[in-house]
Order: sequence, then structure tokens, then C-alpha cells
Amino acid sequence: MRADLRLSAVSLVTALVLGAGAAPALADEPAPAVVGVGRAVTVDTQRGTFRVTAWTDAPQAAVTAVSARVRQGETVLAELPSLVENPSSPGTFALPEEQALKLTEDGGSIPALGRYAIDVTATDSLGNTVTRANAGTLDFTLQPVLTGFDVGVSTWADRNIHPQGTLVGIQPGSLDRVPLPGRSVSFRLGWDDTAIGSAVTDATGAFTAAPMPLTTRYAWYRAEFAENGDEVHGVGRSNDYADVRTRRMSLTATADKTRAVNGETVTVTGRVTDPADGSPVADEPLEALLGGGIPQAVRTDADGRFTARLVAAPGPDHTGWSVRGTGIFQDGLYASGALAMPKDTRTQLVAYRLDSNGRLTAYGQFRSPYETWAGYMTDQTVLLEQSPDGLTGWKKVASTPVTTDVRRSFAVGVATRGGWFRLHTLGSSLYAESASRSFHVARTSTRVLSVDATPEPVRKGAEITVTATVQHDQAGWKPLANQQVQLRFAAWGSQTWKTVAWGRTSATGRASLKARTSVDGTYTVVYVGDASHFDSTGRGDYVDVR
Repeated sequence: MRADLRLSAVSLVTALVLGAGAAPALADEPAPAVVGVGRAVTVDTQRGTFRVTAWTDAPQAAVTAVSARVRQGETVLAELPSLVENPSSPGTFALPEEQALKLTEDGGSIPALGRYAIDVTATDSLGNTVTRANAGTLDFTLQPVLTGFDVGVSTWADRNIHPQGTLVGIQPGSLDRVPLPGRSVSFRLGWDDTAIGSAVTDATGAFTAAPMPLTTRYAWYRAEFAENGDEVHGVGRSNDYADVRTRRMSLTATADKTRAVNGETVTVTGRVTDPADGSPVADEPLEALLGGGIPQAVRTDADGRFTARLVAAPGPDHTGWSVRGTGIFQDGLYASGALAMPKDTRTQLVAYRLDSNGRLTAYGQFRSPYETWAGYMTDQTVLLEQSPDGLTGWKKVASTPVTTDVRRSFAVGVATRGGWFRLHTLGSSLYAESASRSFHVARTSTRVLSVDATPEPVRKGAEITVTATVQHDQAGWKPLANQQVQLRFAAWGSQTWKTVAWGRTSATGRASLKARTSVDGTYTVVYVGDASHFDSTGRGDYVDVR
């Protein structure tokens, strides 16, 4: 065997032994890159330049040189031997603006507007280098800009906007402004982005749109153009506020009433004129409202007059009427006046009681659904009224103020033998009147007859018997049986009555009560009443004590 073959065999065995368990390295596998290049990005404010990042992973090394070339396909249009690092952003390199690429017509090397490939090469201080082909695209196109955008002045006589302006393209390198003819510029209402029209540029890039109605006084508008082509790329925008010239006008108005309750119609009439000569202003939009209610839209007629019929709907702090102009070009259109709109109220009957002595007491509450505080700004007056049938003919029989107490409660009373009643709160400028439900109270009338004290005269300390008959009115006077009665006595010369005995009536309504005498005086029998009967007192009988 040849010696060189034996050597190769020995070397192979040695390599297999030493490399056991590990895959041998391939001879053509590239070494990992030490220097890196990022993406090249066109600078939008000067599209003849671009910037790119570059770095090195070698320890204690730095990128020392970055170069680039611009090409179209395989044709190199520009060699850029030295990009400059940005001192405030280390690792970022750019073509200086003073070396910006230009069109050949401007003395540069780029033949036409368009998009071109950028290759970038970076080298570090240890000599490591890398080239990234197609690191980015140079956007060598015109940047669209809208200049001089103006919507003009809108007046009462001409209530339109007139958008106009100029569309130009900023040329890379030279930064010359060139007109962009034949382009469509769109217009939008600024705050809600509503499209309102468009216009086409002429040979100089200028555009003038057809008149468009002004919809609100403080509107602002936006002109916008966008294109993504080989010559023009980007979006141009410009804003302008509407300039409004108003017309001075005079508004006079009156209402047909100064107080209106819930649901009542208030008619407001008036006229709009020119203050300079008093001439009418026709077809002007206005709105009229009561308090803080819902406005009603109206317009003036040929003589400048208007009429608004408004329905009162009281609520918290609802007072007054007003009329104001709603047109964009109006100035000075406002009128107002006083109008009381009493708040709704509720007068509620809580309870009532008719005592046996004929005293009716009604308890109630007064409330307004719009009030959240405890009391009222002013006291209200509540009437206790009586009617013969509970429906009509109500007449006042008593009254009481509803004071500013925290309960808003009240009580009112009257002496009566019964009937139909209700509570009625009088209205004021603040509160509407209201009435409670009607209620009926009744008791049966009674009488005490034939009071007789025997014997008389009588000696001191002797027993006296007093008799009487109690009746009630049941479609005629009938005996009132098994009812409690009192024997009362008043000494001669005294107005004070004392109860000296109790008893009950018999089936015939007769009562017999006994007491011992001590001094001269008068005796009487009293029926004290019950849940359904009035009380009553008989005539007194004088007894002489000896």
C-alpha cells in the first residue's frame, strides 16, 4: 500500500476517534455575520435622502464606515460612499441633506420620479464587513401639500362656503413645489368627518369648489388629497374655520298670560325687524320655550311675524318664557318674559274623625312631586270645604296654613252635624291648587227629654232621684236603649258641672239616677254618645235643699 494512502487511513481513524459523538463541520458553511445592517427608510421631509441603522457584534469594535448605492434593477444610479452617523442617535446613519439625491434635470443622477432599491454596506473597526442588498426602497416621489385652503366668508346674503386652494408636490432633492393638475381634492366637515364635496385642480394646481351651504356657525372644514403612485405618494390635508358675518336684527315678543298651570297653552307672538329701518325680516328660524322645557321651532312670515303655542309643563325651577334665534347669520335675536308655572301638587287626606260632640277634624299632607327638600319657600293655605252632594257646590267651612315644617302635615277642624267634605289647597305662583278625595261623615242625632229631680224640696243629705228619657233620630225619634248616661250637678251660682252618678237607659230609653244632696243646685242628664251617635244634654232641673 502506498505510504500516502496509509497516512490518509490513519488520519481518518484518528478523526473518527477524536470526533466521536459530534457532527463534523462542513467546509462550505458560512461563518455567522458579525456586522449587521437594518432597514433603510426614506426621510419624508426630504425624499432625496434616507437613513439606516448599522451595528457590529465584535467585542470592543465599532462601525467605522457605511456606504450605499441606489439602483434600478441592475443599473446603479448613485454610489454613496459615506453615510454620516447621527451624533444624537448612535448607530443611525443617513445621507446628509446637502448631498440629497436629485433629478437629472436638477443636476442629480436620478432620471425620474419613482421608487428605487437601496443596497447598504457596513464595515467595523476590525475589518468585518457586510452588504445588505435591498435594504430598503428610496421613495423618490412628490410629497403632496395643500396650500392656501380657505372656505371664504359666509354672510346673511350668501349663506355658503366657497372652498379654494392649491395642491402642489414637494420635489425630492430640490424641494421645489410643482403643481399637481387634474387631481381631485375632497372636502369634509371637520368634527364628524362628513364628506361634503370635491373639486379638481387646474393646470396650476389651484382648485375652486362649487358653493356649499354653511350648516353651523362654528364649523371647521378639511381639504384632503391622497395618492399612491410612481410620481406622487402621500396625503395632503389642510383645515379652515368658516368665517361668518352676521346680520343685526331686532326681536320683540309677548305672551298672552303671566301664569299657566300644567297642560295650559301659552301663546307667544312677536316680530323680527331690521333695526336700521324697521323693515320685516322674513323666513327667519326661531325657537320658543317655556322655562326649561322643550323648545318649539317657528319661522317668521313675510311680515316678520311669528306665533308659538306652547304647553306648560311645570318642573323644578320652570319659570318664564323666551324666544331666541337659531339661524347662523342672526345677531341680537332674543326676548323673554315672566311666566309663573306653578308646580303640580298633591293634597292628600290622611285621616278624619267626627267626635260625638260634633267636632270634625281632618288630617292631611301637602306635597309637590318636584320638591326634594323638607319645607316650602312660602306657606300654603288649605281649606276644609263642604258640599251638599260631594260633587258640586263646595264651600269653605274652615282653613289652616301649611307651614314649612319637615312633615308637611296639617290638621283642620270644624263643628258640624256631618256631610260631604274635602281638603282643598289654594294655588299660588309657585304651586298649583289641588284637592283631596271627598269623604262623608255622619252620626245620629240624639236628645234628652223630661229631666225631673224628685223629691223637691229635699232636706240636706237626703237622696234624690233624677229621671230622663234618651231618644235618637231614626226616621223619627225612637228610644235609645242600653246607653250610658251621666248625672251632672252644678251648685247654685256656679258654672262648673260635676258628674255625680252614672247609669244606663232601659229598653224604653228611660234613665233613673240617684245622688245625695248637700247644697242647692241644678241637676241634668247627659248622654255621652258612642261611635255612631252625637252626645246630648237635657234641660236642668233646680232642687232646693233645706
